[in-house]
Amino acid sequence: MSTPHINAKPEDFAKTVLMPGDPLRSRFIAENFLENPVLVNNVRGVQGYTGTYKGKRVSVMASGMGMPSMGIYSYELFNFFGAENIIRIGSAGAIHKDIPLRSIVIGMGACYNTVYADQFQLPGHFTPIASFDLLRRAVDTAEAMNVDYRVGNLLSNDLFYDDGSRTLEWQKLGVLAVEMEAAALYMNAARAGKNALAICTISDNIVTGEECTAEERQNTFTKMMELALTIA
Repeated sequence: MSTPHINAKPEDFAKTVLMPGDPLRSRFIAENFLENPVLVNNVRGVQGYTGTYKGKRVSVMASGMGMPSMGIYSYELFNFFGAENIIRIGSAGAIHKDIPLRSIVIGMGACYNTVYADQFQLPGHFTPIASFDLLRRAVDTAEAMNVDYRVGNLLSNDLFYDDGSRTLEWQKLGVLAVEMEAAALYMNAARAGKNALAICTISDNIVTGEECTAEERQNTFTKMMELALTIA
């Protein structure tokens, strides 16, 4: 069974799929962490692989950038390809000066400035949250790995280049970092009755101006990758 965006059979994917935004990060994970990885999707260059990690079958496939792209791929994986758990592993920009580069933020919830939730025609506002089981496993594993992590709200922003940005206003309510995909993933998981979690590595700090290079984002966020693979 193929869709316009994934050319594969349902059995090609494991029940748990890790989703970085970048297809090159997907390939990096497959080549460096998975045993016997098989390329199961490459439509539009969005690379998806399935292999094993410490004996457990797991898939990794890119989501692309932004909520529309994440919305498409996570919807199809949940509803057509049998995925039960999707773990986003991506980058985020810290909006507090004391959150250092390469530390990890685990998204308990995802605030948003998108109209993505309008499709559900709700008589109010929906709060996208992570699967508690995946969240609890992530925290326990982060503790065991002794990584620098924080748990809290992410901001899923529709805009990367923001004319008159008010991103830092979210500090007032304790939001930790800004990214572009988690809210759509959490909403799709809720609608499908499946599980989702976003684990992000801080690639830049909007307050201090510090940032990682594109190569560092692609190849050095290995703690986040190991954390996600371990809970998978």
